[in-house]
Amino acid sequence: MTSLSPPPTRPAEDLLGRLKSTKVVPLRHPWRWVAGAVALVLLAQAAHALITNDAFQWDAFGYWFFRPVVMDGLLLTLELTGLGAVFGLIGGVALALMRLSRNPVLRAVSWGYVWVFRSIPLIVLLLFLANVTALYSTLSLGIPFGPSFVEFRANDLLSFFVVAVLGLSLHEAAYAAEIVRAGIISVDQGQLEAASALGLPKTRQYRRIILPQATRAIIPNYANQLINLLKGTSVVYITSLLELFGVVQTQASTNSGQIIPLLMVGTVWYVILTSLLSVAQYYLERHFSRGALRTVPATPAQRFRARMRSLGVAR
Repeated sequence: MTSLSPPPTRPAEDLLGRLKSTKVVPLRHPWRWVAGAVALVLLAQAAHALITNDAFQWDAFGYWFFRPVVMDGLLLTLELTGLGAVFGLIGGVALALMRLSRNPVLRAVSWGYVWVFRSIPLIVLLLFLANVTALYSTLSLGIPFGPSFVEFRANDLLSFFVVAVLGLSLHEAAYAAEIVRAGIISVDQGQLEAASALGLPKTRQYRRIILPQATRAIIPNYANQLINLLKGTSVVYITSLLELFGVVQTQASTNSGQIIPLLMVGTVWYVILTSLLSVAQYYLERHFSRGALRTVPATPAQRFRARMRSLGVAR
């Protein structure tokens, strides 16, 4: 008489049974919570110092924040930033195309311009332009190395505002040129070779192939440079032009007891302007990322609504 034995259990079934009976414990990260707690404590201390320290004189801060003289300086700062950004970008695009040209003279001129104006500090450039009338009392238009047709007095033409815009634009163009050039050369050369093989003109290649892709690389870097330009306008006060920082410094010198609140006024306005530029940068990057990413990054409002839906607060 033979005995019947149960069939052997397969190893895979045993392993699956053990996995089902095993309790899964998530990996803990205690140091993350410690770091978060330390950060919260430091933020609380900073907020407490800002609120309770009477030296900040928040009543004086509120008095000066929207004063007409501060608003005039703020408006001048925006004008200088806008004009410097526009003229600097136009000059930067021209210099970048010259640098990428096959003409050795254009390449040398572009390289020399970038080398010189990146080497000169902005404050030195502004001082030099403000005193250029010591070198040339009159400026003229005419035939090179020949007779002049129209002459201008340098003092009438180069006002403090013109000097500031010119200095900021020349300085900005040198950095914008390298940013634009980096964006252009980041485009895959194989696409250009394919476009040339199809017989597309150079202008169409730049307009339809190079620029749309290069813009995605240019925007983050140039937005960063634009923020530096905004803060760089604070040095034009040396030309006796009272932009935001010039107004703050002038009022602080005449109101010696309110130096800290006036400095805080300038600081907060610079933070607000930089934040607005950062928001514009985010939406520009989001717009030009279409076609390059599978999904366009969600806006803060979209993320907030999605979070509310996950919590069951909104549909």
